[in-house]
Amino acid sequence: VQLQACGGGLVQAWGSLSLSCTASGHDFSSYVMAWFRQAPGKEREFVAAISRGRHTSYADSVKGRFTISRDNARNTVHLQVNTLNPEDTAVYYCAGSRTIITSSYRTSGRYDYWGQGTQVTVSS
Repeated sequence: VQLQACGGGLVQAWGSLSLSCTASGHDFSSYVMAWFRQAPGKEREFVAAISRGRHTSYADSVKGRFTISRDNARNTVHLQVNTLNPEDTAVYYCAGSRTIITSSYRTSGRYDYWGQGTQVTVSS
């Protein structure tokens, strides 16, 4: 499986972006999909995940501002990011796994497949 992320860019504070991640291969619907981000000098951190059954989970820092969704017919997972602030500046990565369990959704090392990342920069 190969993941291709896109949709990042430069946006002013309080602005919005729509990130997408498209997967190649088969059985996309069997994958748990997630977004992580990594700011300069910081560790990669969990942002959001969506299960096979479309149950969602979010980091506290983005809850209420970000929305993850999936379109299995198009092998795509989306991350709508609203009310951005400079602390959201980071490279955003999509990730996928067929075998991950619910308790590990927030653990980057449990994901088998990663996209190349898309830069989100928020100016104040």
